[in-house]
Amino acid sequence: MFDGSDVIVVLTTLVVVVIVVMTHYEGLHFFTRWMAKNTLKPRFRIVLMIYGLLLLHTFEITMFGAAYWFLSQSPGFGTLVTEDVLNVLDCLYFSATVYSTLGFGDLVPTQSIRILAGIEGVTGLLLITWSASFTYLEMVRYWRDED
Repeated sequence: MFDGSDVIVVLTTLVVVVIVVMTHYEGLHFFTRWMAKNTLKPRFRIVLMIYGLLLLHTFEITMFGAAYWFLSQSPGFGTLVTEDVLNVLDCLYFSATVYSTLGFGDLVPTQSIRILAGIEGVTGLLLITWSASFTYLEMVRYWRDED
C-alpha cells in the first residue's frame, strides 16, 4: 500500500504536472497572440516560435529535474542510481530523457520516485505532440499568407 513517502511523491508529481501543463498552455496562448500581432515575415515568426517552444520545453524539463533533485536529497523517496555521485545535471539529464521518452537507461529511478518518472514520460509526450500540432497549425496559417 501507500506510505507517507508515496503520498508526498504523488503530490509532488501532481503539482509539477499542473505547473508544466499550465505553463505550456499559457506559452502557446502567448505565441498565438504574438504571431497574430507581429509584423515580421511569416517564416521568421515560425523560427522564433520554435525557439520559444524549445525554451518552454526546457523550462518544463527543468521543473521535473528539480523535483527529482529535491526528492532524491531527502531519505525515503528514492533516488536515481548512477555510477557516480548524483548531481543536479544528472537530474536534468534524466528528466530530458524521460520527458522526451528517449530513456537511455543509464540512470535508474528507485522507490517512490519512479512514479514521477512514469508520469513525466506521459506528460512530456503529450506536451511535445501538443507543440507539434500547434506548430503545424501556425505554419499552415502563416505560410499560406506568404504565398
